[in-house]
Amino acid sequence: MRRWLDMQVVFLAVVSLVTLGCGKNDSETVAPVSSSEDSDIIHIQPGPDVQTRIQEELILAEPGTIIELEEGVYELTQGLSLDVEDVTLRGAGMNRTVLDFKNQEAGAEGLYITSDGVVVEDLAIQDTKGNAIKSHSADQIAYRRVKTEWTGGPKPTNGAYGLYPVSSRNVLIEECVAIGASDAGIYVGQSKNVIVRNSTAEYNVAGIEIENCHNADVYGCLATNNTGGILVFDLPDLPQQRGHDIRIFKNQSINNNTKNFAPKGNIVGTVATGMGMMVMANSNVEIFENEIGDNDTTNIMIISYNSTDRQIKDENYYPYPETIHIHHNSFGPCGSNPGKEGGTAMETLLGVPLPDVVWDGVVNEEKLVDGKLPDDFKLLIQDNQKLDGELTYGNLGGQTALDSLKTDWVSRDLVAHRGSHDPVPPVTIERLRE
Repeated sequence: MRRWLDMQVVFLAVVSLVTLGCGKNDSETVAPVSSSEDSDIIHIQPGPDVQTRIQEELILAEPGTIIELEEGVYELTQGLSLDVEDVTLRGAGMNRTVLDFKNQEAGAEGLYITSDGVVVEDLAIQDTKGNAIKSHSADQIAYRRVKTEWTGGPKPTNGAYGLYPVSSRNVLIEECVAIGASDAGIYVGQSKNVIVRNSTAEYNVAGIEIENCHNADVYGCLATNNTGGILVFDLPDLPQQRGHDIRIFKNQSINNNTKNFAPKGNIVGTVATGMGMMVMANSNVEIFENEIGDNDTTNIMIISYNSTDRQIKDENYYPYPETIHIHHNSFGPCGSNPGKEGGTAMETLLGVPLPDVVWDGVVNEEKLVDGKLPDDFKLLIQDNQKLDGELTYGNLGGQTALDSLKTDWVSRDLVAHRGSHDPVPPVTIERLRE
């Protein structure tokens, strides 16, 4: 156990150094608002009319413009928006340039982006009325060293999402921090070609969520003190479905035991407190070389959407997780105090502590051959390590077992899951502007 705690301390120290070192040179000075004929750089400092000044520059910007927000706290009462391509919005560092929306009166987001080629970097957005920063239908969108936070702690009245690109392509989120979202701290939805790396999510309901995405990599991240650490979901009634080709690797998902504080009715409200990672209704998902532990319900959960007990009205929706490969991870303890949002059935069927890997066992029966799922679609588990003993596994037994809560169909046999799938291809983002 000491080795496990030591690894956590080292990782947190590295994240802290990265965060503290991302500001600009302290000696640099600029005019409050100015532009140069030799460059397209606009400088802005905090002031009484800063709301109007920032929004005007976002409207008047031309492709290639860099808007630099100097060190300080920017008190804003309305959301900001950007619809000009190839614009950079840059602060002096996530702990030095703060856009404060605690008195926000209008706008669903702190910053809303609908243009391509945008870079947002080195600033913080806090206490927004709704989502902190959202991009929609944007290609080549990058968030670098951006912090989103609700400073009053975990509450259902906090905004739903921190970093929130949706229906976008070629999305990069790196060295960011998300704290206190009532849905997901870092959320990427219905997007293609996604990279989330070297970022931290804590005290959110979902730390990092990849939803209805095609081709996504999440790596080098820390998810801690959330309700659920890293979630890979596919949901019905959305324009893009059949989430696939997802890699979750070299992350830490530890101590995600914050009580679920999602507003009532949200799908993420069904996530049991104490969930390290969770895959729902995605295909071709590879989870490898992660450190996962100290999660009170389970370290990894694989489920069908059917297990949510929600009616499926979307005839095009496919609710089953398939071709899931879990390998070469390091597991710490888990399962000692299952969350009641979704942990009660698991506790009834599997007892306490719950296993490291739990699968609901729900499959598409139309694909069964001689009563078994073909190898190409199986959940495969291999070459993982448990720091305090042997890796544990539980198959809840499928829909019949879940409906009846009888243990007749429960299995703990890992033999049926031996083997490997082909590696999921890495995500590449071309032409991303530095």
